[in-house]
Amino acid sequence: MITIRKSEDRGHFDYGWLNTYHTFSFNTYNDTKHMSFRTLRVINEDVVISQQGFDTHPHKDMEIITYIVDGELSHTDSTGTTSSIKRSDVQVMTAGTGVEHSEINDSKKLVHLLQIWIIPSKKGLKPRYDEKKFAEKNKKNNLCLLVSNDGRKNSLIINQDVLLFSSIMEKGKNISYNIEKGRGVWIQVISGEISINDITLGKGDGASIEQEKSINIISKDDAELLLFDIL
Repeated sequence: MITIRKSEDRGHFDYGWLNTYHTFSFNTYNDTKHMSFRTLRVINEDVVISQQGFDTHPHKDMEIITYIVDGELSHTDSTGTTSSIKRSDVQVMTAGTGVEHSEINDSKKLVHLLQIWIIPSKKGLKPRYDEKKFAEKNKKNNLCLLVSNDGRKNSLIINQDVLLFSSIMEKGKNISYNIEKGRGVWIQVISGEISINDITLGKGDGASIEQEKSINIISKDDAELLLFDIL
């Protein structure tokens, strides 16, 4: 069963400094039909203008992933971490017992990112930060593993049984993916257009996939996507 979440149906807010789309309920956007997908709680697609960003704010008991599509974002948190992440960088943070952080676009251009929240396997974990650069060549017409619960294939670790892959597909290419029994898949299209088992998804669209043994992804033009494999 494949259920599409169209881009235009997401929650959308334009605050001037921030243009944001919410796949699931978030902050003042409340959609009881779209609260989460399994332990995937938030996918926010954000575009932040130059010299603006998210001032210091708290988080607790959440696994937070930041995927940079374009631009650069400066990060500071209460664990003592200060960092700047760019295209190809992925950041993970365990909020656990509590952490405060800020995310600011210190550059002269827009920054485009996806902010992802995963509900952790347990509460009260020690706060933790990590980041890694993943070469674009490893994503080309391939599913590159970014995040896992055990660090397999040099991926970043989070505290939940979720695999997060990224792919940059050339027009006409295809990728097949087998789904283990009991698991579900969410696909989020960042750019371009793809089909999943002959169902078309465009830029900003998402889709939940359950009770399927496998999927075949075909790029109808150059495309970038994220694939979540979730228990």
